[in-house]
Amino acid sequence: MKKPQWITIITSVLLVAVIYFFGRTTPHRPEVKVDEHDHQAERIISTDTILNAAKRELKPEQVMRLATLEHSISRGDVREQQLKVYHDLAHFWLDSAHMLIPYLWYEAEAARLENSEKTLTFAARLILDNLPREQNPDLKKWAAFQAKDLFERSLKLNPNNDSARIGLGAVYMFGNISDNPMEGINKIREVVDRDSNNVYAQMTLARGSLISGQYDKAIDRLQSVYRIEPTNLEAILLLADVYDRTNDKANAIKFYNESLLYIQREDARVDIGKRIAELSK
Repeated sequence: MKKPQWITIITSVLLVAVIYFFGRTTPHRPEVKVDEHDHQAERIISTDTILNAAKRELKPEQVMRLATLEHSISRGDVREQQLKVYHDLAHFWLDSAHMLIPYLWYEAEAARLENSEKTLTFAARLILDNLPREQNPDLKKWAAFQAKDLFERSLKLNPNNDSARIGLGAVYMFGNISDNPMEGINKIREVVDRDSNNVYAQMTLARGSLISGQYDKAIDRLQSVYRIEPTNLEAILLLADVYDRTNDKANAIKFYNESLLYIQREDARVDIGKRIAELSK
């Protein structure tokens, strides 16, 4: 078995949560083609372009169902009716069409219409959670600006919402929407400076350190989380892998073994067991 990459292990272990949330089908992303000769570097794909690309992949009966739902938006003359239609559209794209990006868009639109701190932050987190996995740079930028808008709206309602502030920083970190790489980090550090026990902030900074190859900083952040939440599986797995990657076999074995106390998936347990055996030679 090759030396595992941290994101591979985490994805495997957390797959159950993804299946629970998104259903047992793999959400499909519409193919969005952008003119390679377009020199407007900062141009963002329009939502209409994304939705139209997705619609082209629908079956005829799905097109009819979608048209009915879309027509209902203009007929909805009260806020509650419009909210219901947005949620119906979101779940059409998720449950029937199995496409994630349009689902996220309509959840975002519902949150904007409802305009509550809770729903705005929730919709933003949905988009943010998918952001590191998005491979299409144009869709990534589009999604990042959607999440940014939602977090900023939430913060306007409650400037003391640390979760939204951390999320906004993470959008800058993972969405590549700023020329200043420290812009997102500084937003999160503002929270950590006030509350060093904020697990969400520490984990977000740790992920950023891992992506940039700053393993010592990642270990410090993850160890902080581990001291606060000794049963935090994601922190334990990330510690195991970063110690593995830095050739600290003793600590890698320690945290891989500890992860087995909390992992139920047999395939993940087998893979980690194999890695422990290799490191123990």
